[in-house]
Amino acid sequence: MKNTFLLLAVVLYITACKQPAEKVSLKIDDIAKARIDSTLKSLVDSGRIAGVSALIFEKNSEVYFNSFGYADREAQVPMDRNTLVRIYSMTKPVTGTCLMKLYDQGAFQLDDPLSKYAPEFADMKVFTGVDKNGKLLTEPAKRPITIRDITRHTAGFATNTEMPGLGALLKETDPMNRENTLEEMAKKFASLPLAFHPGEQWAYGPCVDVQAFLVERISGKPYADFVQENVLGPLGLTNTRYVVPANDTARLAAVYRMGDNKKLARVPDSLVTSFNLRKWPLTPGGYGLTSTLDDYQRFARMLVNKGTIDNVTILKPETVELMATNHLSDSITQRMWLPSKGQVGFGIDFAVRLRPPVSNEENVGEVGEFFWDGAASTLFWVDPVNQITAVLFVQIFPFDNKLHKKFRDAVYGPPTPTATNP
Repeated sequence: MKNTFLLLAVVLYITACKQPAEKVSLKIDDIAKARIDSTLKSLVDSGRIAGVSALIFEKNSEVYFNSFGYADREAQVPMDRNTLVRIYSMTKPVTGTCLMKLYDQGAFQLDDPLSKYAPEFADMKVFTGVDKNGKLLTEPAKRPITIRDITRHTAGFATNTEMPGLGALLKETDPMNRENTLEEMAKKFASLPLAFHPGEQWAYGPCVDVQAFLVERISGKPYADFVQENVLGPLGLTNTRYVVPANDTARLAAVYRMGDNKKLARVPDSLVTSFNLRKWPLTPGGYGLTSTLDDYQRFARMLVNKGTIDNVTILKPETVELMATNHLSDSITQRMWLPSKGQVGFGIDFAVRLRPPVSNEENVGEVGEFFWDGAASTLFWVDPVNQITAVLFVQIFPFDNKLHKKFRDAVYGPPTPTATNP
């Protein structure tokens, strides 16, 4: 009897092993792929963009890649997987990752005053207007700038050169001049009055450049070395660089601008490429990197995998979660153009989706997603719920949020708005 039961168990085990494996249900199925292809192709065919490429991973597997149109329309160079693009503000999450690497090492706390590590930022003043003689009026900041402030764009740094009084001083001081080192940049920002009290508004600007300075100040290493040694190098992102070597410049996509006549015009290469052809004193944290689809997708996959990919750990899981958590309180009501991104807050160098869209005009996305984009309309997002990471590369000015909406609708399907406003 014992042998009979043993034989039966073996037969059942073998039978089970021969059963076909259960098919994994994916959001990016054949219907979605066809929808994405159709959408991206139509954007090129309509003359809205010169070229586009997209790469999507789901559950750690590549589920979509395609490219359409031209990286260089005039030279008839196709957009492809190896095309280098200027990612502009998609540099910011890389910088935030560097800063939070130091956080993982216990080098600082988010609510530490910035002046604890950079005394230049002690006793800041806030701009309140000008007197009848045109002299700037200021008052003491209500509280110090914290590191949390520079990770969520609530520090108050002046950014508007058209602002009466303060704008002229900002233009004269010129903190973001490429000939400034990060330390010189920081000292110049510290010498200026703030545009608002720390923590009272969300205003996009040079906070992430100050993060790069802080990485340099705390680590004692040049920022360019730190980012290479702690993020780009370990992840194997060999195509993600500030300076593009001469033998790779042919891979750089051209940049185009949509004119008032609804026609694409090429932006002169001298205007958009000069920063990336040589090493400047300024190594900005907020812009400047070039990258490929595969490189940036690998960075995104590290994030969806909670800081680790292929046994390489960049950040602790709880740190990635902290970065992907909204850090804006409801009291911060002035949020510049952040609401144009949809129902979002802001974490540490990412927008964070808090609620589903409330209208058909809003960008669709999964609650809990975190993402960012670049000035030339590049985009990436991390969707932890569905384990999706998506990267979209184009090179078009002005920034085109409607293009992003079309891509998102193609990926997830048309939005289903909630019935009530948040």
